[in-house]
Parts: sequence; C-alpha cells; structure tokens
Amino acid sequence: MPKNIHTGPRAGRPGGLFRLVGPEGKDRTERGRDRTPHWGGRTVADAWLPEAVRLPARQDGGALRGGAPRAVWLTSESDPRAVSAWSVAADLAKSGRPAHLVWNPVSGEAVQLIPIVRAARALAGDAGGDAGGGGGAVGREGRVCAQIMVVGHARDPFTNTLLTGLDPIMRWLDAWGVARRWPAGPPLPIPASYEARRERRAWARGGHYGASQVPGEVRPDPGGIDVRRVTGTDTPLAPIPRPRPAPPEESPLSNGGPRKPLLTRKPATAAAVPQPVPASAR
Repeated sequence: MPKNIHTGPRAGRPGGLFRLVGPEGKDRTERGRDRTPHWGGRTVADAWLPEAVRLPARQDGGALRGGAPRAVWLTSESDPRAVSAWSVAADLAKSGRPAHLVWNPVSGEAVQLIPIVRAARALAGDAGGDAGGGGGAVGREGRVCAQIMVVGHARDPFTNTLLTGLDPIMRWLDAWGVARRWPAGPPLPIPASYEARRERRAWARGGHYGASQVPGEVRPDPGGIDVRRVTGTDTPLAPIPRPRPAPPEESPLSNGGPRKPLLTRKPATAAAVPQPVPASAR
C-alpha cells in the first residue's frame, strides 16, 4: 500500500498537498484530472501555478495578514521579444525583489518564484516584510496579494500583444478568490501614472490593480493597459482616475514659494482732517 508523505504546508491549509509514493519509490501524487489537490472532499487551489516553471526564491516577503484577495500587475521594463521570463525571474531573485510570477505575454512562458500563500517582494515597501518580522509592507495585505511581473514596458501596454498563456493565470487567481474587477479604475498611461491616486479605500476592496495604484508606491507601471483584455469583456469599469492636481506655486498651502495672506482686502484709508478756514475768506 502506498503511504502518504506530506511535502507541503500543514494539511488543510492552502498550498499543501500529499504525495503518494509507491513501493518502488515512484511519485504518484494525486491531483485529480483538474490537477487540484483535495482535503477531505474540499477543493483547495494550488499555491504554485501548475503551468509555470518553478524557480524558488531564497527569501519571500513574509506571512500574509489577511483581507481582500488582490493581484498587482507590474512590468519589467524589458522587451518580451528579446528577454525571457526565466531571465527576468533570475534577476529578481538575485536582487532579492522577487514577484510571485513572471510572465512573458508573447511567448507564454511563466516562471513562479514564491508560493501565493506567502508575500512577495517586488513592491517598493516590501523589503521590510521579510520572513522574520513585521514591517508595514503593503504586499502582505490580503489573504493573497499576487504580484505578477509582466515582461514588457509601461510605455507600450502589454495588452497590445497576444497575451499568450493568460487564461491559466486568470483561472489560478479566480481559484484564490481574486475578483475580476479594478476598484481603482483602469491604470493610467505614462507619464500620468506617476501622479496616479493611490487610495486606501479602493485598495481595501480587493481585485486587480496596476502597481501605479498601490498605496505608497511610486512605480508608473503597467501603463495604460486595456483591463478588459485581462479580466474579460464583462469587467465592470470604474471611471478613469484623474491624476492628483499639483498645488499652485503661489498657493498659501504649497510647501514652496512665498506665502500670500488669506485676506487680500485693502486697508481702509484714514479720514481727512478738516482744515480751518482763513478769516479773509469768510
């Protein structure tokens, strides 16, 4: 009889699975026809995208803190016709800034570095969220917060390509409860995305976001992508967000420049003092 050998997280937690090893030592992992592990009849999504090649990073962003599930789309600022997903993933791992998944939308190649049940480190604030401690890393917020690094440029939206291999990624995110919506609206194109609103209220709802919409971030990617090519034609669209207005240079509330008084009314002139009339003029 084969015996169960536990090779993932604790039984009953997402991302774990049992390997069935036969008498000859052959791996007989049971995933079912849909390649999804089951715990006592309850279906649990894979922590690793089955269609992706694995390149496990040495360091992740730590434990997730709970909340609405999210997916954040970033771009590597490299040419997808000349650079492979494996090359980008290796660079991210070497620099200690791995995303969960690196995807080339031209070739369809996908490489995963971190299981989705752990936080990634590709966002600017994620360095403080290492496995040993706290930090205020926004990438740790949510039951999942999938960081997907797309091989491409923000100035040339990746939705202009064939999006080869997107469907398995979307089904994977669906299985983890990431709603097919964009609460902050479609990401802005460059250069407007540098001044995009990064509101906590929209972030708290969960769903899909561009890196330019993440609170506390300064990244402009992924640019002005067509969100309905990512999440489907029936995706509800929020209004296109407007960039934050810059304060006027001479405004009393601006940090720089001279301050003007809030009251600009001219001061009243003193009343004229009557002069005595000469006696000769009486």
